[in-house]
Amino acid sequence: MGMDVADAEGATVLWFLPTHGDGHFLGTAEGSRAVDLPYLTQVAQAADNLGYYGVLLPTGRSCEDSWIVASAMVPQTRRLRFLVAVRPGLQPPALAARMTATLDRLSGGRLLINVVTGGDPVENKGDGIYLPHNERYEVTREFLTVYKRLLAGETVDFTGKHLKLEGAKLIFPPVQENGPPLYFGGSSAEGIDVAAETVDKYLTWGEPVAQVAEKVKTVRAAAARTGRKVSFGIRLHVIVRRTNAEAWRASDDLIAHIDDDTIAAAQKIFARMDSEGQRRMLALHGGRRDKLEVAPNLWAGVGLVRGGAGTALVGDGPTVAARMREYMDVGIDTFILSGYPHLEEAYRFAEYAMPHLPLAHRDEGSQPRGVNTGPFGETIANDIRPGGALSQS
Repeated sequence: MGMDVADAEGATVLWFLPTHGDGHFLGTAEGSRAVDLPYLTQVAQAADNLGYYGVLLPTGRSCEDSWIVASAMVPQTRRLRFLVAVRPGLQPPALAARMTATLDRLSGGRLLINVVTGGDPVENKGDGIYLPHNERYEVTREFLTVYKRLLAGETVDFTGKHLKLEGAKLIFPPVQENGPPLYFGGSSAEGIDVAAETVDKYLTWGEPVAQVAEKVKTVRAAAARTGRKVSFGIRLHVIVRRTNAEAWRASDDLIAHIDDDTIAAAQKIFARMDSEGQRRMLALHGGRRDKLEVAPNLWAGVGLVRGGAGTALVGDGPTVAARMREYMDVGIDTFILSGYPHLEEAYRFAEYAMPHLPLAHRDEGSQPRGVNTGPFGETIANDIRPGGALSQS
């Protein structure tokens, strides 16, 4: 598939559209915020203007549909890319390929694809998927074989254990040659095998650097055995403030309304999942509030009640950027970030942390475009333009 990303010399930073809800606190309706079309548009346009490479749209029954939301956001944005999920076993590959080609064309080549196998057996059954863990990855492998060939312009006849197609083809090709790049996360042996054979970017949730380094090494070796190379991304929350002390206070505030019963109910749901990545997230904190800093500036409090990505980098801008550089040193080139509320945290990260990062994508949105544009604060006494702005790296 076509790779529209830079090498690990610079960071590629994406933000997140909170289509499953947003607010000031976790685990409570207090301080919550309506996630409607105007609000999602605000977050997407903020990410676009602030110079994020793209946004991830989550998938599953707890979210608004990612394809429909991305379609609504495309006309409202200029450069922003949309990382949208295909769902092997839930979508036929030919339908997914048509949807992919259409959205890639309508967006002018701004589509990225997230391959999601699904790790909650209860939700899977609600979607009509009864296959065990290993067979879901068999379906994923067959799906991607067909899907990639279709996007490359082939007419496909395919007979596998789970899928059978005759004469499948795309009439309208995607803008990106051979289709958008494929992102994928799967921590089990089956998931790593699929990644090694088929995808462009392997994603991990925000584990400590040493664990991520081990995972990168494992996936890189698996890909090499198939004669391929993959690049690597990480999914993290961020809590960035002017000072480290402020950031840690904000982390306490984020979970201030969560009681033990809420944590217990959430952990019970996570325990039923057969996702190895989710198991690894849970192991970082074990459902306990008293040992949440699991590595320097890496805080596991989000995972007390949120499935999937459960850790946040906490600190001032330079500190968070320094921690991100540590992930870059072990092979991570892409960061998919989020924070609460998502509109405000998009600004805080972009203004406090992003200037301290080497970016692979140019921050076109905040570059001066004329004499009186660019960030400089309010004019002093109607006469003096303030100085001292942070330089962009």
